[in-house]
Amino acid sequence: MWLPNVLVHSFSVVLILIASSSTALAQSSPAPHWAIAIHGGAGGDPTKWSDRQKELRRQGLERALTAGKEILAAGGTSLDAVEQTVRILEDDPTFNAGRGAVLTSDKRAELDAAIMDGSNKACGAVASVTAVANPISLARKIMTQTRHVLLVGPGADRYSAEIGMPQVDPSYFVLRPNEADQSLYRTSEGAYLGTVGCVALDAHGNLAAATSTGGLGGKMPGRVGDSPLIGAGTYAENSTCALSATGVGEEFIRNAVAFDVAAKMKYAGMSLENAVDQVIFQTLKPDTGGVISVAADGSTVLKHNTPGMSCGVADSRGRFDIMLAIENK
Repeated sequence: MWLPNVLVHSFSVVLILIASSSTALAQSSPAPHWAIAIHGGAGGDPTKWSDRQKELRRQGLERALTAGKEILAAGGTSLDAVEQTVRILEDDPTFNAGRGAVLTSDKRAELDAAIMDGSNKACGAVASVTAVANPISLARKIMTQTRHVLLVGPGADRYSAEIGMPQVDPSYFVLRPNEADQSLYRTSEGAYLGTVGCVALDAHGNLAAATSTGGLGGKMPGRVGDSPLIGAGTYAENSTCALSATGVGEEFIRNAVAFDVAAKMKYAGMSLENAVDQVIFQTLKPDTGGVISVAADGSTVLKHNTPGMSCGVADSRGRFDIMLAIENK
């Protein structure tokens, strides 16, 4: 079909403009990104730990962080990533959660955990459970299979058995002699504020947080800290951040630390870093603990006001770091 030269030229220009616009759109569209941060407890001075303790903690953190990273890199959800990462830390006797949990004054382990989905604020938690090896998975079951948020004590243990979760004997939480020096709370080199946690942003833009702990060594039976309390030690909301805390639970409860960070971002327009700085270094007393956090843009902030905080961070830009303390806090 014959077309005047002017029409052919105009048609070509239109095609070029469409192609250019498509190319520009492709270049300006950000690639899917993800980020993850973990902690294995704050407190204590890493310079006073044995070389074996340091190496075991680094190895445990690396295993957990690698597992979470692989889930996110494969396009998995932040919720799956935080649960599976925390399960690995719960199974490691080096950390004060699950297998390595501290004992109460009655010489038994009472475990706490919480998980939260930032996309819809769904959450689940358990406190003072004694019969399940992975409290974080029980917390997720409560979130997804019940109309409740928090189950405690015998009721939570009974529910875990009813839904078929593997049960363990209380002796499971008593470390064998060859494991004793793995757990920092059994050393005499200063206080160690143990807990494990994970926060993540997935490629779909959803945030999640999970925290698990054995609490304070020698605590009163029935004592519950901040870890299973949404807004105190655990919080996630897509519009702000996901956060997991570690430290003196009573202080994190009194100051609603996890929610306070998110609220400063949401209502005061603060950046994640400024919000965390204000809470950790101004609101809380020195030697109280620390937090790990990730924002909706993938930025991560890890801060503590104690001598050390075992932690790690990875993201889709290639970062993969394991630390026993944050430099330039």
